[in-house]
Amino acid sequence: MLIDSHCHLDFSCFDHDRVEVLNSCKNLAIDNIVIPGTQASQWQKQIEMCQLYPQLRFALGLHPYFLDSFEPIHLVLLTNLLNKYHNKVLGLGEIGLDSHIDVDWKLQLYVFEQQLMIAKNLALPIILHHRNTHNELIRILKTNKFIQGGIVHAFSGSLQEAHTYIDLGFKIGVGGSITYSRANKTRKTIAKLPLSCLVLETDAPDMPLMGRQGKRNSPEFLPEVLDSLMALRKESKQEILQACLQNVSTGLVNL
Repeated sequence: MLIDSHCHLDFSCFDHDRVEVLNSCKNLAIDNIVIPGTQASQWQKQIEMCQLYPQLRFALGLHPYFLDSFEPIHLVLLTNLLNKYHNKVLGLGEIGLDSHIDVDWKLQLYVFEQQLMIAKNLALPIILHHRNTHNELIRILKTNKFIQGGIVHAFSGSLQEAHTYIDLGFKIGVGGSITYSRANKTRKTIAKLPLSCLVLETDAPDMPLMGRQGKRNSPEFLPEVLDSLMALRKESKQEILQACLQNVSTGLVNL
């Protein structure tokens, strides 16, 4: 059994073949797919999809990419939905900070810290987005004494940064970047980390795997991420599978 711990299957590029993708995943023993939230306008679609397809599970949050449409009422709505679906939601996310986008930095900080406080109050783990922002994220997590942990999505930082996140209670998301030989730093880091902190993900439809550049990524390709991880690790396939499954369950809730 495999779990894709991060996949945006609610995005419109899957609207025409979502059922086929899910059936293909089922045949590949991908039994659960976690859909993180990105914007308030998508939350209801996520929830309804997860009610319709038992393979799907959801988190809710405000991704920094989509903050151009942010309104303060979204934080109230988020809190209400997290309370309403407290026995089904896996965590709060995808949230974080991104230095590569044209979104006001002060707004990113405000929305991230507000969501961090919601997660803290509700004792929920978070799904963490980053791009050249590890130092700032770690500082904020420590300042806010955030101990609920979660998953650092698509990790690409240093070994020291990874261990800092692990010490803060986080699991490390391993995705398609490790299929690229040029991602030497990330591959070396993932090879050295304890197996007890790693989870598999695709980030579909983004982050295409090696050989599929320019094409839509899919949760169907998760076994290829696993193959690349196996090539970096000394443990057996069964040990890696077992650990990654367990790690998602402990990194999130209600899974």
